[in-house]
Amino acid sequence: MHPSAVAHVPVMLAEVTEVLAPVLAQPGAVLVDATLGLGGHSVALLKTFPNVRLIGIDRDPKALVIAADRLSEFGERVSLHQARYDQINDILVGLQVDCVDGVFMDLGVSSMQLDLPDRGFAYSQDAPLDMRMNPADVLTAAEIVNTYDVQALARILREYGEERFATRIAQAIVRERGQAPFTTSSRLSDVVKQAIPAAARRTGGNPLKRTFQGLRIEVNDELGSLRRAMPQVLQVLCLRGRIAVLTYHSLEDRIVKQALRLGAAPSVPAEVHRVLGAPEPWLRLLTRGGATPGPGEVQANPRAASARLRAAERIGWAA
Repeated sequence: MHPSAVAHVPVMLAEVTEVLAPVLAQPGAVLVDATLGLGGHSVALLKTFPNVRLIGIDRDPKALVIAADRLSEFGERVSLHQARYDQINDILVGLQVDCVDGVFMDLGVSSMQLDLPDRGFAYSQDAPLDMRMNPADVLTAAEIVNTYDVQALARILREYGEERFATRIAQAIVRERGQAPFTTSSRLSDVVKQAIPAAARRTGGNPLKRTFQGLRIEVNDELGSLRRAMPQVLQVLCLRGRIAVLTYHSLEDRIVKQALRLGAAPSVPAEVHRVLGAPEPWLRLLTRGGATPGPGEVQANPRAASARLRAAERIGWAA
């Protein structure tokens, strides 16, 4: 088994299990893990709920190979598919599945992607500027930093990385690439650090995190995929089906929150909606404001620190 699979610790597993338990405990329940990764959550859920059938989706073929090995003990209860989660409709149509009882999404970068130097996700080690979750995709981080103009780079760093020194960093990148193209993360890291004022580098965590996050989101179209996926994953839920989503930064959390609230029951009775002629709610929120990991979990698994769990139940049909 790959070392990352051994080291992988599923984030907020107890909370995810509790949210999905009412539907996964049913005979013949079908669960979609739309971000399978190394399969940590799915392995635990399959063991806890012996009647569950799993449909696993991931865009990363290397992760799927590892997950397939881990999940092999469950035999025909599992089917795996290489795809983005915004392709969930196509996958279910191909499987002739009309609706599913549970959907789980863990939007974090997998342990394997962070731990393998050649993937280029981690700024803590020198690596090629890649960052593709699916190695077959065309766009890489190197192409972005070597071809995007200052305005485009600054927009990515500001919007996706939430970097307040985005313009300074973008200008420094364009200036430095004039000497030689960027090929590795270490040189980019040096340029980014120098572009951020010294006082700002001493606060707010590693100053490289925001830039690398912005580039990774652009390379993989993460927010665009999530915006396209959320309406689909909610529509494929059976009546009383449940969705649980783990997010790790405010941008993706906002997309998930808005999608759930759009169909969720506000604090007025359904008959009031009928009187007003407004659409009746078809989702019920299961987490108030988003649940976060406890201090014990964060201490044991620092990668869980920024996690937020949002969940909902389908109680009707969208207008």
